[in-house]
Amino acid sequence: MWLTVRSFALFSLLLIIASPALASEYDHRYADDGKVTLWVNKVGPHNNPQETYNYYSLPFCHPDRNPAHKWGGLGEVLGGNELIDSLIDIKFKRNVDKATICELDLDEAKVKQFKDAIENSYWFEFFMDDLPMWDIVGELHPDRNSDNKHLLYTHKIINVQYNKDQIIHVNLTQDNEKPLEAGKALGLTYSVKWTSTNVTFARRFDVYLDYPFFEHQIHWFSIFNSFMMVIFLTGLVSMILMRTLRNDYAKYAREDDDLETLERDVSEESGWKLVHGDVFRPPYILVLLSAVVGTGAQLALLVLLVILFAIVGMLYIGRGAIVTTFIVCYAFTSFISGYVSGGMYSRNGGKNWIKSMILTASLFPFLCFGIGFILNTIAIFYGSLAAIPFGTMVVVLVIWAFISFPLALLGTVVGRNWSGAPNNPCRVKTIPRPIPEKKWYLTPSVVSMMGGLLPFGSIFIEMYFVFTSFWNYKVYYVYGFMLLVFLILVIVTVCVTIVGTYFLLNAENYHWQWTSFFSAASTAAYVYLYSIYYYYVKTKMSGFFQTSFYFGYTLMFCLGLGILCGAVGYLGSNLFVRRIYRNIKCD
Repeated sequence: MWLTVRSFALFSLLLIIASPALASEYDHRYADDGKVTLWVNKVGPHNNPQETYNYYSLPFCHPDRNPAHKWGGLGEVLGGNELIDSLIDIKFKRNVDKATICELDLDEAKVKQFKDAIENSYWFEFFMDDLPMWDIVGELHPDRNSDNKHLLYTHKIINVQYNKDQIIHVNLTQDNEKPLEAGKALGLTYSVKWTSTNVTFARRFDVYLDYPFFEHQIHWFSIFNSFMMVIFLTGLVSMILMRTLRNDYAKYAREDDDLETLERDVSEESGWKLVHGDVFRPPYILVLLSAVVGTGAQLALLVLLVILFAIVGMLYIGRGAIVTTFIVCYAFTSFISGYVSGGMYSRNGGKNWIKSMILTASLFPFLCFGIGFILNTIAIFYGSLAAIPFGTMVVVLVIWAFISFPLALLGTVVGRNWSGAPNNPCRVKTIPRPIPEKKWYLTPSVVSMMGGLLPFGSIFIEMYFVFTSFWNYKVYYVYGFMLLVFLILVIVTVCVTIVGTYFLLNAENYHWQWTSFFSAASTAAYVYLYSIYYYYVKTKMSGFFQTSFYFGYTLMFCLGLGILCGAVGYLGSNLFVRRIYRNIKCD
């Protein structure tokens, strides 16, 4: 009974958290002269997307009474949104020629704040009926030698298009710029103009999508190029490896040869066949490898689910909907990480089950929590909206503690009992075979570094579009492209890792487990190097705050990508190794 009540409570909590991603707070329908709320959100320097502050951190006129706050879902709070009712009087279909917001009395402190904002190209964001509007705070006078070169926009013009009883499009422009002088008062005003349109409600978000950018010819070409790489690579792997293995099997299985031929074959026997007694030896630090492989398998499924939900549900429309979906899906896919990790740990003779379960359930979340804690401390110090409220952190911790963690433990137990029986094709010898010295390019470190080049090449162009959408105010909506790129990444990673593993085994080095993982995971290292190039060449970001958030978030992303690719590479190599040793004599 208690479990039933707890399960219902957790399910209700998730519905509350996910509701902004699944449904709107309002029905988006208005009666004539019905109240339309204009929400103010945030303000910050245009070149630093994450450095955002409360709109009223600048000395704009505050509402006379306590305004309502609109708190969205978990993803919206994590995205640094805090909507506050502007209390500006706007009625559905009622035009306003010119009305006063307030009289702004300027003093030295306010003038200094506005001047700093104008010099740093501060922008602000409003919302009306869940549709965003943006503009800048002010501008510098064309004559830089002017005594009053800082100009503040004092009149806001809101143009609203509607279809019957629904708002379709909103646009904000400003004029009547005034110089900033201490001791003077500025009248802040607004006007509203309503016009009818035939655009349907379902298409109202299209105006925010940059079709020429995301569906540029180079984007299509990159997909085609990556697809051709997959065909070439899979064909090459199939042709070279299967042909070589077929010849090896033929020589190894001959039983009727004369003595001379048999002795010659035995003397020539080398490479992967000689290490059959060691190739299934448990890897070093088994508990950690099991944890990262299990976590990577979960992340692969998670990314696939989120992309599919984004395609079907158009999650890019809702504020923070992608983040909310990601967190909820992560919690419910934790069973997969435990299952894969538990089965792998058991098959390799692991004994410390408590350590394995806890490490699998907490490794990636606590890596993210650690990075997030550092970034949150910086955001609190700067007073930014990027700081995560304490209550939100508690909600995330509750989701992990009561959903993700128990499911990971359950998955570990199920994986241990259902798929944990050892099933190695060859028996492991008692004494490890010495590993001979080989050429430098056949060492595990070189194989690992080279393994990530082709997978990175397959996603290179898509990384540019993803980075640009996240750091340059563009809405990423081409999740069909992302799905294709993700599938291509998985296939290329598996093929490249199999080739690297085969070369390593031919060099009589049987420590293939960690090498196969790092060979695939090195893709993330190249992505991080690319992010450094992108930061200094493609953006105008500056300052400790934005630099910390850029490289902190990128590190978090690359850790997840590395664990995901590493797990895919290991699992592919594991299937390959078991397949090639299945048909040889393991005496």
